[in-house]
Amino acid sequence: MASDTQPPTYILVLSCPDQIGVVADVANFLVQHQCNITESGQFSDPDNGLFFLRNAFRPMSGVDLQTLRRNFEVVAARHAIKAQFFDAAVKVKSLVLVSKLGHCLNDLIFRNATGALPIEIVGVISNHPDFEQLTRSAGLAFDYLPVTAETKAKQEAQIQKIAEARGAELIVLARYMQVLSGDFCGKWSGRIINIHHSFLPSFKGAQPYQRAHARGVKLVGATAHYVTDDLDEGPIIEQGVHRVQHSMTAADFVAGGRDVEAVVLARAVKWHAERRILLSGLRTVVFP
Repeated sequence: MASDTQPPTYILVLSCPDQIGVVADVANFLVQHQCNITESGQFSDPDNGLFFLRNAFRPMSGVDLQTLRRNFEVVAARHAIKAQFFDAAVKVKSLVLVSKLGHCLNDLIFRNATGALPIEIVGVISNHPDFEQLTRSAGLAFDYLPVTAETKAKQEAQIQKIAEARGAELIVLARYMQVLSGDFCGKWSGRIINIHHSFLPSFKGAQPYQRAHARGVKLVGATAHYVTDDLDEGPIIEQGVHRVQHSMTAADFVAGGRDVEAVVLARAVKWHAERRILLSGLRTVVFP
């Protein structure tokens, strides 16, 4: 994936019980394999006693990922480490789901086309046909999968089939207004990112911005999180806010909310694709 004059950039992310010697042993392993660390982040979580580390590095000797993975098993066994190695140049294959609000989808498509996101969008699925033209104009596959309460299981099976066929590693809910089943969430644990307004739990249900406007709310915001079977309660990745005031209309609230939602979702997807996010119980560790 690298040029003829520059070695590739690999990424190592790991978690393990917090203990003396982990950083030293990992660094020594990379030195022994003639790897130059270009970026490093670490965090010890005092609440659960776990240690998290992310290293970006370049293999100056030409060693490949398969060899690194195999040889690292000795270090991993010593410290009960759960580790993953990635090639930073390989884009994360992502499937985007959307309903009738297209601002997040449009933003993802634009950022992807301009190279601002290290992902490959392998298709867009919607339970409405509204954004087929937008999707296809970007050269992306579009699948219209309508759903009712009676056909929900069948529709989810179709989504799963499409995801598997296209090698999707991440599912992005770009204002997809359907609740995914616990079984589906379990299959994709830590690999589905959702975006929603930050009024929860105060303004659940329809027209949250309008009801927030009626209550005189001064901040509108958005939350991106991993999806679990506990609705809108998954580990939070990123949040953003936009200040509003009494002179603004409900439509102004909605417009500001759209902007925040698009930016926050894009950040979450980018950080996931750059392997910057690790799960620590119900929370996330996000390395800058």
